[in-house]
Amino acid sequence: MRKILLLLMLAGMTVCQAADIVSVSGEATYYDDGTKSKVECMRLAAEQARIDALAREFGTIVSQDILQSDRISGNRETNDFLALSTTEVKGEWVADDGEPKYDISHDADGNLIVTCRVRGKAKEISNQSSAFEASVLRNGTDLRNADNLFRDGDDMYLYFRGAVDGYVNVFLQDERGDVYLLLPYPRDAKTRVAVSKNREYIFFSRERARDNGGNDAAVEEMILTAPDNPEYNRLYVLFSPESFSRPVMEDGGGLPVMKSEAFNKWLLKTRRNDPRMGVKVMNLQIAPR
Repeated sequence: MRKILLLLMLAGMTVCQAADIVSVSGEATYYDDGTKSKVECMRLAAEQARIDALAREFGTIVSQDILQSDRISGNRETNDFLALSTTEVKGEWVADDGEPKYDISHDADGNLIVTCRVRGKAKEISNQSSAFEASVLRNGTDLRNADNLFRDGDDMYLYFRGAVDGYVNVFLQDERGDVYLLLPYPRDAKTRVAVSKNREYIFFSRERARDNGGNDAAVEEMILTAPDNPEYNRLYVLFSPESFSRPVMEDGGGLPVMKSEAFNKWLLKTRRNDPRMGVKVMNLQIAPR
């Protein structure tokens, strides 16, 4: 009887965890002013559609800061007020459910109008996810080099710092829908990278690996390329205090690779089983020189 009750309790816990992640859909239209490429307009429309989906399901938080300054000029006192409002959605995107759908047209001036519809999985923001900082660095390993706009041939590094001990993986998705595993390094026998709380890491730098006493021989240094046309990539940084297994991937000519649909399914399953996992997605633009 005790074993049956225990199984029932575990089944109930699984149902509760699965209920935290819900299906959402959203739509948005991006109006270009003639300064962006078609691919960039599609990316921006998809981002706005995801935000629309999150807002529909979880709502938004509007915060306002009031700044006051008093100035005395001659015999007159002047009070200046400045109100700054910000709106944030109360949910986070977990994974795509299929590819975004686009309708593309032009206005009277020939500028692009891109309407995007998305479906995906999302969950309400909670305090369960482990906090961490991650920034993409361009042509340098200092935080002042943080940037998401790259030129063909630029070096890319990643700054990371977590609030607790844990494990980190990094993936890169290109325009073709291929997802590459960047971290752990392909030449490293580890299936995950362990990090210590409050310690700063610079990944993809052999020099910084030597400075930290690490195995610089396994480090892969990243150079982003776009010799002919601008490219738009997405960098996924996954962090959790719990150990997690990497997905099954193919050999992509040096880097493990999988299709975005399979990656999203793996990510959804992994986050459903690990509510403490945090994910940060950063968009990168690489332009020809």
